[in-house]
Amino acid sequence: MPAEPKHIAILRLSALGDVCNLVPTVRALQRQWPQARITWIIGKGEHSLLAGLSGVEFVVYDKSTGIAGMRALWRELADTRFDVLLHMQQAIRASVLSLGLKADVRVGYDKARAKDAQHWFTQHQLAPHDRAHVLESFMDFARLLGVADTRLEWDMPVPQTALDEARAISGEAPYLVINPCSNARLRNFRNWSVEGYASVIEHAWVQHGLKSVLTGGGSSQEREIGEQIEALCQPGSVINAIGGTSLKGVLALIGQARAVIAPDTGPAHMANAMGTPTLGLYATTNPQRAAPYCWRDFAVNAYPEAVRAYLHKEVDAVSWGQRVRHQDAMALIKTDTVIAKLDALLAHTAPDTVAGSRHES
Repeated sequence: MPAEPKHIAILRLSALGDVCNLVPTVRALQRQWPQARITWIIGKGEHSLLAGLSGVEFVVYDKSTGIAGMRALWRELADTRFDVLLHMQQAIRASVLSLGLKADVRVGYDKARAKDAQHWFTQHQLAPHDRAHVLESFMDFARLLGVADTRLEWDMPVPQTALDEARAISGEAPYLVINPCSNARLRNFRNWSVEGYASVIEHAWVQHGLKSVLTGGGSSQEREIGEQIEALCQPGSVINAIGGTSLKGVLALIGQARAVIAPDTGPAHMANAMGTPTLGLYATTNPQRAAPYCWRDFAVNAYPEAVRAYLHKEVDAVSWGQRVRHQDAMALIKTDTVIAKLDALLAHTAPDTVAGSRHES
């Protein structure tokens, strides 16, 4: 391992939540070696979220360009040799991309955590870390290089244009952000019910005087779900901004929100990165591994129940990253449970009871 790396490469293309969880590792590397160059090879959409991150040079790879895009990236970096390449993407596409990068040392996950035979593409592997949260798995790369100061720091860049965009949507009154939909990948059953969200919005409006801003992408499914939620809510209690914001605009909305509610999806980790109180909804993925890191105690956790109901096992008997791919799993999350968690989260983070405590969870 280089004792004083001059140029560090990070290879992590996706996804939105994961790149947010990786930023504290970048900050730890910067504290240890403030003069080192850090080049992050990143996906196109993820770059639009993190653009402007201080002290980081981004090289963007658009996954839709395939091998042709890889060759273009290799040509761009043909004259660059890294002291160390931190291969943080457990996917064969990223491993193939890594082959065209020049580095003295290549570091990847230990065999237990490496997917798609990633350990075949690296010289050094992390020490085993059983049952690690995603954020901790990233920080393990810094620890392997000898970084001791692993305190959490994000300092996410939000331009004034994004703040203006957010304010135009939210207005001046306090609000929640609700991002109801997760990624629409095949058998990715992470979305909670329309009726559940509508009930939570009603409670927030009546009991806490908080309107809710709906965020999300512009897919037809997300727009339809947003419209269904809106139709069940009182006028004035909800603002439907699904499909109507930039990623930086969503980040700004989240940063000014009283709290964020979301299933296992990128905006939950964006909220965590912004220090915004976050209530995650989990049944198909394990929140101990994937919930917003600083707000794990406030995640609604129906995962053990889902494992018993649909995998017919106990949590301790399944692998750490095991998902419950059943369309009814999220229905195990009860509205009363979410409302109770929201009340507890708002009480815990009330301005008159907690001052300056964000990221100290």
